[in-house]
Amino acid sequence: MFFNIDEFRITGTYVWYYCICKREVWLLSRGITPDQSDENMEIGRFLHEKAYAREKKEIDFYGMKLDILKNESGQIVIGEIKKSSKYLESAEMQLLYYLHELEQMGINAEGILLIPEEKKRYPIILDKEGKRKLNEIFEGILEVVTSEMPPRPVRITFCKNCAYNELCWS
Repeated sequence: MFFNIDEFRITGTYVWYYCICKREVWLLSRGITPDQSDENMEIGRFLHEKAYAREKKEIDFYGMKLDILKNESGQIVIGEIKKSSKYLESAEMQLLYYLHELEQMGINAEGILLIPEEKKRYPIILDKEGKRKLNEIFEGILEVVTSEMPPRPVRITFCKNCAYNELCWS
């Protein structure tokens, strides 16, 4: 399948996938989408619709899909809703990516990671360490997507709930 690096743009989804499974990054970069009827995908869509119903949700902003956008005492706050805290690192990096992109546009924002089923909230602020980690992730994503072949599947704990599961393990 043809891949054009000049048309490729790193998104929050790539950052999320990279922190979980590099193979997912390569597959998505080639237009191979996860099984949309997968139960976990459906649960995620349901949570986005029902959780935090009073908040502005799913805001498209310069290629980013922000789950929640609000103003708290003059401070812009971006909220990211996740199903479980078991993906905490990848969720944090995805939210840091959004904060980084906003900062590049001259917009100072803070983040809040929300896990409604667990009633957990994690404040996220883009700092020097977050920027360093993001730069490593950006380099890693570019390395994965420019390779001719996908990384070999590696069985990890997340495989059993992955919407790419059949593609990797059939």
